[in-house]
Amino acid sequence: MAGLPGQGVRAGFRRWRANRPFWGGLLLTLGGAEILLTEKASLDVILHSSARTLSGYLLPTVMVLLGLLILFNPTQRLFYSITGILVTLGSWLTSNLGGFFVGLILGAVGSCLTFGWLPDQEPRRERRQRKRAARAEAAKSSEVDLTKGPEIAEARS
Repeated sequence: MAGLPGQGVRAGFRRWRANRPFWGGLLLTLGGAEILLTEKASLDVILHSSARTLSGYLLPTVMVLLGLLILFNPTQRLFYSITGILVTLGSWLTSNLGGFFVGLILGAVGSCLTFGWLPDQEPRRERRQRKRAARAEAAKSSEVDLTKGPEIAEARS
C-alpha cells in the first residue's frame, strides 16, 4: 500500500504545505482574484482613463502576486503580509469596495494568518490523540501494583 503513487504525492504536498503559511497565502491570492473578477471595465477603458481606474486593477494584481510570493518564498512572509494588508485595505477605495467586501475580507484574513504564522512551531496533535493520551495516563495512574500489596492501593485512594 505504501507504494501507491497518489499517496506519495499527497504526503509530499502535506510536507510542502507544512513549511509555509499556506492558508494565508491562498486566501490572499483568492481575495485578489475575486476583486479582479468583480471589476467591470475593459482594458481599453482603463488605458484611456485616470490613474484611479488603473489602480483598481493594479492593487488586486499586487494582492495575487503577494499571495503567490507568500506560498513560494515564505522567508519574507512578514514583509509580504504587511504589504498585503495595506494593499487589501487600499482596494476598498479603488475596487468596488474591495470586491464587494468578499475580496477585502479574504485578503485581510490571509494577511493576518500569514503574519501570525510561526515556521518552527510543533505540529498540533489532533483532539482524539490528546484524549487518547489523557485516558492512557489516567489508566496508568489508577492501576494497582499487585506486587506491593493492597495497602499501597488503599494509600493511593
